[in-house]
Amino acid sequence: MTEPGFLLSTRASYDAVAAAYAGRFHDELAAKPVERAMLGAFAELVPSAEPVADIGCGTGHVTARLRDLGLSAFGIDLSSQMVALARRQHPGLRFDEGSMTALDLPDRTLGGILAMYSIIHIPREHLPQVFAEFHRVLVPGGRALLVFQVGDAHERRTEAFGQSISLDCYWRSLEHVAESLGRAGFAEDARLLREPDEHEKLQRGFLLVRRPADVV
Repeated sequence: MTEPGFLLSTRASYDAVAAAYAGRFHDELAAKPVERAMLGAFAELVPSAEPVADIGCGTGHVTARLRDLGLSAFGIDLSSQMVALARRQHPGLRFDEGSMTALDLPDRTLGGILAMYSIIHIPREHLPQVFAEFHRVLVPGGRALLVFQVGDAHERRTEAFGQSISLDCYWRSLEHVAESLGRAGFAEDARLLREPDEHEKLQRGFLLVRRPADVV
């Protein structure tokens, strides 16, 4: 099956900047207390016996944080170069290549999903497919935490870290993402809007949702 163009360009862009990205973001959580707090809340709510997927894991620094919080975490990323770096930097963790549009996971096998700044590369018309995949692979009662830049715009980036890229970014409102998750069958636990810090231009949105328990 031919992959959509946005997946090809996203993979190529992150392959091109993987090494520089790793150097820039490897310790970013140290300066982000709100992100750390939301990850902590997510870790407490995930069913303890189930694995957790960090989808769009990049070079794995957040996957490692989830592990440190006591979760059985592994990473999935579209970019083979990001996955290769993640495996080298965190040899005790599992990292797989894959797309959130078609997860290579059985139904009802995950206790949690983290999508931290990764749905921003998904065009609007493909979000329902992504959220249906998230719902499919979570156990009833499983949690998903989504983090993303908030706005109402489409931006195409053509350069990063001195490399030529072609990377589409989609900024969305909390309300829009929450409504899309609701249509996919999720129930909302919490939402948070964080103002940008001195290095950011856009607000950050956090949505914590769950796949409801089956009704008997």
